[in-house]
Amino acid sequence: MKQNFLLRNCLLAAGMLTLVTGCQKQSETESLADNSSAQGKAPVANGSLSSGLKMAQLSNDVWLKAVHAATARFHSTTQAIKAGYEPDDHCVSVPGLGGMGYHWANGSFVDPVFDPLKPEAVLYETGEDGSLRLVAVEYIVINIGQARPMFGDHPFDIGGTPVTVPHWSLHVWIHKENPSGIFRPFNPNVSCP
Repeated sequence: MKQNFLLRNCLLAAGMLTLVTGCQKQSETESLADNSSAQGKAPVANGSLSSGLKMAQLSNDVWLKAVHAATARFHSTTQAIKAGYEPDDHCVSVPGLGGMGYHWANGSFVDPVFDPLKPEAVLYETGEDGSLRLVAVEYIVINIGQARPMFGDHPFDIGGTPVTVPHWSLHVWIHKENPSGIFRPFNPNVSCP
């Protein structure tokens, strides 16, 4: 009987410690989010990329690795369709600048919140065999008066898409190297058939 009493008290103490620690971590996370808002940073979807760190505090390299991992499944166009991306037959390119490719957008992601793990569009190019190959992602954030979004320490472009309301956008060439730069809209190594 005495052993049950000790066991119950130990379990109760362990449970209370877990609860207090969890509440403290939640409070710290909310404090970080509140601090980002107070500093005028753009809203970032709640979530973390690793070890409980907020996305807005991570380096570009960490963001790029996380986005690459989160979007690698879209090498399969079937997976992209299942995730809500709409196929588009229009290939975007500009002589002298290069191409962007085919933009498959998920309209449900186009809103005022930047979530780096849920890009609003995935971009494809036509491969030598005629199949589509994932080359990049694009973010589109509706501007409702919040601060300009940042991908790590890189600011989004103002406008840049056919979206008819004020917005920011950013191309991230995460699946194909872009000699012009990872955040440039056009890639000279991408062309349209």
